[in-house]
Amino acid sequence: MGIDKELQMIPKTLAIAMLSAISFAAPAQQWTGQGEFGLVLAHGNADNLTVNGKLDFKFEEDEWLYNLYALALRSESTDVETANRFELGGKAGYKFNERAYLVGSARYENDDFAPYDYQATVAVGFGYKAIDNDTTKLAFEAGPGYRRYQPVDLFVATPAPGHFVALDAEGDFVGRGFGEFKHKLSDNTQLFDTLLVEGGTDNTFAQNDLGVQVAMSEKFAIKAGVQVRHNTDVVAPVKKTDTLTTVNLVYGF
Repeated sequence: MGIDKELQMIPKTLAIAMLSAISFAAPAQQWTGQGEFGLVLAHGNADNLTVNGKLDFKFEEDEWLYNLYALALRSESTDVETANRFELGGKAGYKFNERAYLVGSARYENDDFAPYDYQATVAVGFGYKAIDNDTTKLAFEAGPGYRRYQPVDLFVATPAPGHFVALDAEGDFVGRGFGEFKHKLSDNTQLFDTLLVEGGTDNTFAQNDLGVQVAMSEKFAIKAGVQVRHNTDVVAPVKKTDTLTTVNLVYGF
């Protein structure tokens, strides 16, 4: 394995190690979470298939809080792949008191239709629960981190007919900011909004998830959301912003 490949494996290895440590830190029976799944099928003049899913686990005790998640998105239109992305992430926080905590986080994503084949980030920071009651929750996290990413191949038009040039993986230090807001509109309806920003000298990545979840029973709910993802530094003709609208069935456990 060459040096470049070894360097590319560092963020992913750190992320896997951190997520493994988090998973063993808390008793399995004390984790709570939810899984969600959405499917769109169309047949006729055009065949379309879109599948998305997410698993999210959380645990909190007097001194520690944990979160693990995994998500995937895949879409095809008339047998042509139009989206293929998966992401793994997690964090662990040591609580100074009921509101303030020190947090370590890791995130890895692989996207075949983004400006970067993959982005992997590890970070540490300070978290604070500004509002924490039965109706409304609002939390913020901020701190430094390190990101490793692989830009997509660059198309060079000359000499004709043109060709692709593979770019080297790069790394930079980033500032990570995270905000999470939840508010109960009624006994069975909840509004949510989460914002993640990873800002560096080469690229700033931002993702915002806004939506509403309506409970149908104690375990099942319908969740509608809009996700906006933005990269400030891309290679043409790749667009800077992607938008995803989903309506998913949610199961809580």
